[in-house]
Amino acid sequence: MKEQILELIEQYETIIVHRHVRPDPDAYGSQCGLVEILKSSYPDKKVFAVGQDEPTLAYMRLLDQIDDETYQGALVIVCDTANEERICDKRYANGDKLIKIDHHPNEDPYGDVLWVDTTASSCSEMIYEFYLWGKDKGLKLTDEAARLLFAGIVGDTGRFLYPSTTDKTFAYAGELIHYDFSRTELFDKMYELDPNIVKLNGYILQHFELQENGVAHIKLTKELLAEYKAKPSEASLLVGTLGDIKGIKAWIFFIEENDQIRVRLRSKGSVINVVARKFNGGGHPLAAGASIYSWDEAEAVIKAVNEVCE
Repeated sequence: MKEQILELIEQYETIIVHRHVRPDPDAYGSQCGLVEILKSSYPDKKVFAVGQDEPTLAYMRLLDQIDDETYQGALVIVCDTANEERICDKRYANGDKLIKIDHHPNEDPYGDVLWVDTTASSCSEMIYEFYLWGKDKGLKLTDEAARLLFAGIVGDTGRFLYPSTTDKTFAYAGELIHYDFSRTELFDKMYELDPNIVKLNGYILQHFELQENGVAHIKLTKELLAEYKAKPSEASLLVGTLGDIKGIKAWIFFIEENDQIRVRLRSKGSVINVVARKFNGGGHPLAAGASIYSWDEAEAVIKAVNEVCE
């Protein structure tokens, strides 16, 4: 797969890299890290990172603005996106060839060339592995690319706490920190919270519901988010909050948006992406997301998570 991907990259003069909607650090890290690698390796090529900017990730990189004509005869690469419907910027289909690079279960095998590795901790880890494979073939890794990939790995491993973290993950992270960027500054940007979001976190800790079987949930309505002046994307940053509770097996964040309720699912052992797939979603076995359209459906989600934990 790496060889096929590199051959296609060398064939095309214009390369456009996408990622998923509602991005996290790994989405930005893999997408923008790959773009930085390709720009430094092939200075004569036109390489772009596109999609809707996410303000909470502006510290990582601002995305490029390109017109529709740029896609004519271009190679399109999509990073960290399991399902075609979740690709940010639907113009991805307007290119000449499409490559999928991802670490989620390959339930939607879209694209002309697919590289999917579910053993990888993150898509950023895969991009760094691609560089290692290709560094003797002309690929170059800049300090900025290293910063982006390191941030993506840190984000998707929960600072190396999640079970997806492997010996290889630590080895790659250990190599990336030798590049010239400030980890302190990066961590400050990744984990600092505005005072209103800290107060929302306090509300979550006071009002979550934990059942005897170890399943917990919290419902964050539009009215509640407005009270704390919090965006849904900011509330999603707090999903790991309940993971430190003794006895917890799985937990659910319900975050209401204008037209739907986002469901964030996390588990310490039970496979919960099977639940996500029942409710318009998917993801990893222990970390997944879904969408519902009424609070009545929330009870069905809670019941389904209870069933897999039992």
